Amino acid sequence: MRLRLIWMRVAAPVLGAMVALAAIPAAAQEDDGKVTIDEMLRGSQGDDLPTPSAVPEQAAPTAAAPARADLAYGAFQRGFYLSALKIAEPLANLGDPAAQTLLGEIYSRGLGVAQDLAAAAKWYEAAAKSGSPEGQFRYAMMLLDGTAGKEDLAQARDLMKAAADQGLPLAQYNYAQMLIEAAPNAGFEEARPLFEKAANAGVPDAQYAMSQLYAYGRGVTADVARARTWLRAAAINGQDTAQVEYGIWLINGKGGEARPEEGFRFLRRAAESGNPIAINRVAHLYKDGIGTEPDTVEAAKWAVLAKRLSNTDPVLDDFFRGLEADAQKSALEAANRLGSG
Repeated sequence: MRLRLIWMRVAAPVLGAMVALAAIPAAAQEDDGKVTIDEMLRGSQGDDLPTPSAVPEQAAPTAAAPARADLAYGAFQRGFYLSALKIAEPLANLGDPAAQTLLGEIYSRGLGVAQDLAAAAKWYEAAAKSGSPEGQFRYAMMLLDGTAGKEDLAQARDLMKAAADQGLPLAQYNYAQMLIEAAPNAGFEEARPLFEKAANAGVPDAQYAMSQLYAYGRGVTADVARARTWLRAAAINGQDTAQVEYGIWLINGKGGEARPEEGFRFLRRAAESGNPIAINRVAHLYKDGIGTEPDTVEAAKWAVLAKRLSNTDPVLDDFFRGLEADAQKSALEAANRLGSG
């Protein structure tokens, strides 16, 4: 399995990053549009396609921090970055890990100040040494991508494990990926509990990872129905690879009842987000009237978009060439409108 590291910036004190399994082309919580793991494991396979939820927030350790650290975070969240820096800096110099983490975020993103990765690394490292899981996680990521001024895989691995051991879901997910990378065969069994904790916390890529473990029996007994449950969770939470795969599973009835209309909606959502595989599949679905009413112009529009992404498909090429000139023109105009939007 090939791994790719993804830095994902979110508003502090929400600190996170994700590593995606770039393998075979997964629950969450549903108070704000999420689906709960209990519903998933009871086998709920409803037709509704909720709005994708964000990656769950990982609160920085402000609860035990002095009131002024809370003030710094409040200023940050309102966009008063220089005020946040002014409040946080003396606290950080006194060793407050929440303030140190906040300064790392300000400098790493260049918020209100010039971006300064050396300063960001300094404060994330200080927070990590103070035991902050967010600081450990952030500094580990900087060590991995070299933005800390050096690359140190061993230290990054130790820090990621420390953050994972403290229960940070995104660190659990990333550390699980490290275990697999270090031991491609034996690592799955050790990684599975970490993936599962992160997935239960609502991390979409972890939910997708769990779907792959169950689909292919890596570190667990293969269970396609359970794989589909996790795949649905990841798809609902906006993981585009999961949306494509789950849409296809629904159309084909893999792991459960065939639900072509719901499958079409997942694929259409991924296509609208620019996923090239989904764009190709949606063109075919409109052409063949699977999961939706047949629509020649829509099929041709998505075929044009697939072609522009170098997703060559002889079937769609022949379909487009066989259209009347007016239909081709309408499809091109529709593709241009979507592309410019």
